Amino acid sequence: MSEQTRSVGKEIEEIVKKSGTSFYWAMRLLPSEKRAAMFAVYAFCREIDDIADEPASIEAKKAALKGWRDDLDALYDGRTPENPVAVALQKPIKDYALPKEEFLALIDGMETDIPDGMRAPTMTELQLYCRRVAGAVGMLSVCIFGDFSPTAQRFAITLGEALQLTNILRDMDEDMDLGRLYMPKECLDKAGIVITDDTPLSAVLAHPNLGEARRALAERAKLRFTEAEAALGELDRKKMKPAVIMKAVYRKIFDLLEKRGWDVVSPRLKLPKKTLLLTALRVWAFGK
Repeated sequence: MSEQTRSVGKEIEEIVKKSGTSFYWAMRLLPSEKRAAMFAVYAFCREIDDIADEPASIEAKKAALKGWRDDLDALYDGRTPENPVAVALQKPIKDYALPKEEFLALIDGMETDIPDGMRAPTMTELQLYCRRVAGAVGMLSVCIFGDFSPTAQRFAITLGEALQLTNILRDMDEDMDLGRLYMPKECLDKAGIVITDDTPLSAVLAHPNLGEARRALAERAKLRFTEAEAALGELDRKKMKPAVIMKAVYRKIFDLLEKRGWDVVSPRLKLPKKTLLLTALRVWAFGK
């Protein structure tokens, strides 16, 4: 391994560690080649997510995401970009035949959050958003894990939606501070919450029926967890261990949110690092 490669690898791992992601230990337990590949994919996700969230002009954000589209073009054309995160993706793309369209889907998802983000999308729109920002990560991950079969892809997409819906339920007040309301219109309508272009998101957050809307979305998340488990039953769980770890971690978060009650929106629920590590080690040792 060259000194430059080693330096880039350390820089990428530092990006992942600093993010505080729940995914860290699931990735950290992988063999070195697969771990480096997953770190590179996650660092890419972190970079484009930061672009969407940073306090910059719409034009600057779009230009930055366009820069990433150009870097992907370079990578898949066999050229080496200057961005160290893009450089770190070079080997994984070649070694694991990572599909370019999944990276582009992630960028498409981030562009959905520019300029003001989603605001009471339809369920179909939300499902597409989840497919882009979470399902795409799952699809890239199963490539690295070594199984890109139709069943593995189904597992990646259903689990990705379950995790993203859990994020939406957990982070609702923080997302509203950013001007984003991912709660689908169908769930709001079911709860009798009327929202127009002029409705302040603070009014939605304070609505007495918000818990009912959140409960309806939670039922969809629960269904996706069940579907992911069914698909996993047809796969080699050893290959999918990192995904199984994430499923266990997020199901724990979901269950705690449900126990707390869907009427409760804040504070943001966060698992202690010790719980994350113990969950990762348990799944790695026993497979569940």
